[in-house]
Amino acid sequence: QVQLVESGGGLVQAGGSLRLSCAASGLTFSSYRMGWFRQAPGKEREFVGDISTTGSSTNYADSVKGRFTIYRDNANNTVYLQMISLKPEDTAVYFCAAGYLFSTHFAPHVWGRGTQVTVSS
Repeated sequence: QVQLVESGGGLVQAGGSLRLSCAASGLTFSSYRMGWFRQAPGKEREFVGDISTTGSSTNYADSVKGRFTIYRDNANNTVYLQMISLKPEDTAVYFCAAGYLFSTHFAPHVWGRGTQVTVSS
């Protein structure tokens, strides 16, 4: 079955770094655009960024531009979210998703279960 499994979350101090991974199985990974989203307590899930099928293009939310980088390894069916200069407001459950580009927006089709990132001040 189709499965996305995130890993790499944890507790980090403000200013620190983390790298999240999302391993995909049961789908033709290289055919999907991949995205990262996050959801903080009491807030709606928000778009973090996405990456094209080949990895040649990425988009990011303004709140993470310059601090977060998405890249992918199609040979190993994995997408990564490298996060640096983390802030307490980055605290959230981070989800990866496989999907498509609909108009100019990423449209998620399959979701992972998420991994918790907590940034302490």
